[in-house]
Amino acid sequence: MTLDHFFRPRSVAVVGASDTPGRPAVMNWRMLRRWAEAVGADIHPVNPNRETVDGIRCVPDLDALDAPVDVVAVLAPDPEESVLAAGRNGAGFVVVFSAGYAETGPDGAAAQERLAELARKAGVRLLGPNTNLNAFELFRTDLDGPSIALISQSGHQGRPLFLLQENNVAVSHWAPTGNEADLEFADFAHWFAGRPEIGAIAAYVEGFKSGESLAAAARRCTETDTPLVLVKVGRSEVGARAAGSHTGKLGGSDRVAEGFFRQHGIIRVDALDQLGDTATMLARATAPRSDGVAIYSISGGTNAHLADLCADAGLRLAQLSEETVRLLRQWIPDYLEVANPVDCGGHPVGDERGIQILDALAADPDVGVLVCAIAGPFAPLSDLLVADLVALADRVEIPVCVIWGSPVGTEPALRDVLYGSSRVVTFRTSGNCVRALVAWRDWHHHRVRYAGTAQPAHAPARPEAPGPTTRRVLSEHASKALVAAAGIPVPREVLARSADEAVAAAASLGGPVVLKGCAEGLAHKSELGLVRLGIAGAEELRAEAIRMNAVLADGYAGPDTGLLVAAQVDGGVELAIGLVRDPVFGAAVMVAAGGVLIELVDDVAFRVAPFGRDDAAAMVDELRSAVLLHGHRGSAAVDVEALLDAIMAVQALAGDRPDLVELDLNPVLVRAEGVVALDAVATVAEPVARTTPAEARR
Repeated sequence: MTLDHFFRPRSVAVVGASDTPGRPAVMNWRMLRRWAEAVGADIHPVNPNRETVDGIRCVPDLDALDAPVDVVAVLAPDPEESVLAAGRNGAGFVVVFSAGYAETGPDGAAAQERLAELARKAGVRLLGPNTNLNAFELFRTDLDGPSIALISQSGHQGRPLFLLQENNVAVSHWAPTGNEADLEFADFAHWFAGRPEIGAIAAYVEGFKSGESLAAAARRCTETDTPLVLVKVGRSEVGARAAGSHTGKLGGSDRVAEGFFRQHGIIRVDALDQLGDTATMLARATAPRSDGVAIYSISGGTNAHLADLCADAGLRLAQLSEETVRLLRQWIPDYLEVANPVDCGGHPVGDERGIQILDALAADPDVGVLVCAIAGPFAPLSDLLVADLVALADRVEIPVCVIWGSPVGTEPALRDVLYGSSRVVTFRTSGNCVRALVAWRDWHHHRVRYAGTAQPAHAPARPEAPGPTTRRVLSEHASKALVAAAGIPVPREVLARSADEAVAAAASLGGPVVLKGCAEGLAHKSELGLVRLGIAGAEELRAEAIRMNAVLADGYAGPDTGLLVAAQVDGGVELAIGLVRDPVFGAAVMVAAGGVLIELVDDVAFRVAPFGRDDAAAMVDELRSAVLLHGHRGSAAVDVEALLDAIMAVQALAGDRPDLVELDLNPVLVRAEGVVALDAVATVAEPVARTTPAEARR
């Protein structure tokens, strides 16, 4: 069955239905009954202790039903038998209301997996457990304009989006996914994308099951022009695992998720009010003819404030044409500003000049969106201005956004006129308006870029280990050999065992050299005093080699233990490139400001494999330090193309070496010509040798 039969079932069975006052199941049963009566679906209460429930004939179990059902809602505490019986009945979907599963710990997770396995065996799709019945809310059907489809892992967090209908924003579907033992976020996002009534998808997410399925859903959203906006919790370090490399420490699940969202055009916001406003904007606003923003109000102060917010967010103010400025000057007094932002002073709003000003702004070819901020009601002028804005929105293609700043929120101009329009996008705060404008611009830029570039083939990028593994941190020498084989340049270097060998190696390399300690498991050499730069004399080199060998002798051994003598390479911009395997998204490639301050500066971007060269370029451009690559304060520009080559080579390594679980190249020196990875730390996963019982006894 498709999800059509979930959202519009012909019949529903409710296991555990009750009409006993005070029982928790009564509210859910009656909610389902009201919904069924409203949409014309059959409903069947199931309870072995009742002959009727609220006057409707009740059956003792699902096997006693004389007709198949599309959806079984299980309100009883033990859902396993109901899942099996639903399969015998031919039901397509089972909704499990009960909590006490994976959210409670390992035992609950095991019980949840048993429930999911029963659903697979029964041939039914499972929603939940630990979910609710929000999918069967009574949605308003009298609202015009594109609707918002809602996905929420928490029912309570979805409630504010559902209530947008009170502001005449259409909401057509609600998928409460709960613990996602079977049906998950991506299933619903994929189904919502491209439905003609849906203008945008809004979601509250606590975690994703699969990066692959999410990527497929995101591509579907892009191809069908269905923006996906979400609140994703988990920015803290709680979900980040300990890692030996900078890449792992800087990554964590949320950093990788952020890069994934940017890569796939998923709009992330921070709060539920932003989620509602941004989703409404993206649902109602068409593709921009220009990214220029026109700001209009009756107040110079309001305009200045809004212009600052737009500038801080990177939005471009439209450059009004000479003809537009000439027209505006006819209707606006000489002492007021008619460049963008436009301040009319208030009086023109009260007569025919008001609509003429709006028409002129909307007709300017560089205006892609018109924003009018009304800091507070000032009847009758505010009422007249609102009426003109609604009339304008009905006849022009560009989005018309209104910021109604009054804290009261009960004014007829807001409740009846602005919220009565399915074309105007109304905000209560300037910050939310600006955030939504950025999302609108970024979404359509993403669509254009997606359509104009070849999309990389999508394949699972996580290492598929046959069993338990252990991690091994390769030496710098072995790590550099790995990246050099992938096409990433490294310095000329020699692995020496003694001070004499180190001196001889330096003589063969010529010029100043770098001396480093080298061993497996040795990740942060500087902290142990195992890095010296710019050594020019043999005696200094000998003394440092003896000292470092003494440090290495205290706990480091193995075939790669020794002293790396490398030709010193100078000049360029220090960055870092890394690879980490995220448990959800798979292979993620990092680029960051490099050197010893990498974690302190916290200037980092991620993309998830597979990605194209344009994504690699976008990742570099996200860095604050990217300005250094193009020349800064008299410094020369460096070889950005070689940097992109190195990023793409690290991505290729992720596919070629599934055992490579982390890679840290820091610093990578980006020079006038080419790049050089000055240091490298690679971590590989190796299978744990299995011991038979007989071997264990011996």
